[in-house]
Amino acid sequence: MGVQTIEEQAWAALEKTVIYYQNKPVGTVAALDPDSDALNYDQCFIRDFISAGLLFLIKGKPEIVRNFLEETLKLQPKTGQLDCSKPSRGLMPASFKIETINGREYVRADFGDHAIGRVAPADACLWWIFLLRAYAIATEDMELVHRSDFQEGIRVILELCLVTRFDMYPMVLVPDAASMIDRRMGLYGHPLDIQSLFYVSLRASLELLLPNQSNQRIIQAVQARLEPLTTQLREDYWLDTERLNEIYRYRVEEYGEGALNQFNIFSDSIPFYKLAKWLPEAGGYLAGNLGPSQLDCRFFAIGNLMAIISSLADEEQSHKILNVIELRWSDLVSHMPMKLCYPALEDADWRIVTGADPKNRPWSYHNGGSWPVLLWMLTAAARKMGRAELAHHAIAVAERRLVHDQWPEYYDAPDARLIGKESRKYQTWTMTGYLLAKELIADPSHLKLITFSYGGVL
Repeated sequence: MGVQTIEEQAWAALEKTVIYYQNKPVGTVAALDPDSDALNYDQCFIRDFISAGLLFLIKGKPEIVRNFLEETLKLQPKTGQLDCSKPSRGLMPASFKIETINGREYVRADFGDHAIGRVAPADACLWWIFLLRAYAIATEDMELVHRSDFQEGIRVILELCLVTRFDMYPMVLVPDAASMIDRRMGLYGHPLDIQSLFYVSLRASLELLLPNQSNQRIIQAVQARLEPLTTQLREDYWLDTERLNEIYRYRVEEYGEGALNQFNIFSDSIPFYKLAKWLPEAGGYLAGNLGPSQLDCRFFAIGNLMAIISSLADEEQSHKILNVIELRWSDLVSHMPMKLCYPALEDADWRIVTGADPKNRPWSYHNGGSWPVLLWMLTAAARKMGRAELAHHAIAVAERRLVHDQWPEYYDAPDARLIGKESRKYQTWTMTGYLLAKELIADPSHLKLITFSYGGVL
């Protein structure tokens, strides 16, 4: 028997992660590290399963995706709660696990009430809609999508995100640590990662919702939200050299509708000289967060890559984001694709903003750590924009280490040379992120499952 290829080794490991409920495959566990305590890594996380689900669809195994979508939909609360300790109507769980009690199997959901920090996952329901759209495109199974329970599930997710709150902006207001970055990182308010996924879910829902009386109100609300959301993100979150010069000369304490500095951002709060030196003349990207007196200039990978994939960023902006990745490769990719967030919070900023979180020490985990799962998003974004050479380069970088390092969850250090200090081995989405990237680079027709056209918005 010959030596297994990297892809064959990844598939062999992936098959061991599949979990079953009533003899049906319903998901994959987060990791199968034989040398670490399970904690909650023996559960199936919605966000973790996305790359696996896309991979199964591409490889002609849609039944596990269908089962996953059906079982997680059953876990979604459909009635309102006045008890703040209970999950809100429309929320999807962060994860679930299969438990056996007295010989009977049960699906047990975790809405963040067992998680470290006890923060509900704002992104899980948005990823669920994204995967449902991919399933519909791959299988043409619109009968499932149009089922009353699925239509209701989409509606209550959108109602949760579109509900009127205290803020008066088109973005979704979420607490810190309510996304993949599930620890305190100074993201309270309107973090880019969530806004990009919110945009994706709005566009996907217009393809999935039947234009009937039950959905008419929510469809109108989605259509009304898309344009201001797109404008806000493309304009107010955008950073390039021209934009930096505008912000640098901002006046403050402006009043009225004609104010240019609407969020009253003080230029002294932005490290202009470092940023102007780092940001390439040909580059640009969407800022990490925006709010009163706050412009977070960190580069967040998920938000920017999903902005390209979804066409939230226009064509020029998409190329500029990829220019930043290409021209600052040593910072954002280096020895393992790619940084979840750049730069890391260090010294006093780390102590104050993260609460001196030891797992989020500088250049580790969510604070400047490198995550191989992002390889599929980078590949999809590069392939969509006709810049496959970036994807080829990133995949080659990953292949040099992933098998040898036993598929770690994340890497540490500014250049990603160190396996993450508390990183699990045989992390499922590390394997599926790599395999999915290989499929996307080999056959760009698979992009139809995840990308959106530029037409129809603005």
